[in-house]
Amino acid sequence: VQLQASGGGLVQPGGSLSLSCAASGSRFVIYSMGWYRQAPGKERELVASITSSGSTNYADSVKGRFTISRQNAENTVYLQMNSLKREDTAVYYCNADIVEHRDSGPEAYYSWGQGTLVTVSS
Repeated sequence: VQLQASGGGLVQPGGSLSLSCAASGSRFVIYSMGWYRQAPGKERELVASITSSGSTNYADSVKGRFTISRQNAENTVYLQMNSLKREDTAVYYCNADIVEHRDSGPEAYYSWGQGTLVTVSS
C-alpha cells in the first residue's frame, strides 16, 4: 500500500495550508493515520493522529491551530493548518497503520508517504 501526500508549499506567517494524503493499493484496511514532521536538524515528531473511529490526538505545539480529519471511504487523511508559524516549517509526512490481506495471509505494517515541504516565511 502506498501513501501519496500533497498540498505543501510556501505560506506567510499567520496563513493557512491544507495537506492531504491518499492510500492506494488493494485488499487492505487502515487503522490509525497521522501526520509527522521533520524540521532541519531535528528529529521527526508526531503532529496529529486519528483513529478509524475519528478519535484525534495533537502535539501541544499545534493544538487549536491544526485539524486532522479523514475520509475512510477514500482512504485519505487531511491536515488543515491555520495560524501558521515560522517554527511549523518542516517536511510533513503522512503515516498509516495498515493490515494488507495478501494471498499468504494478513500483514501489518506502517506505511509512510514521501513527504511534502511546508515553508512558513514572509
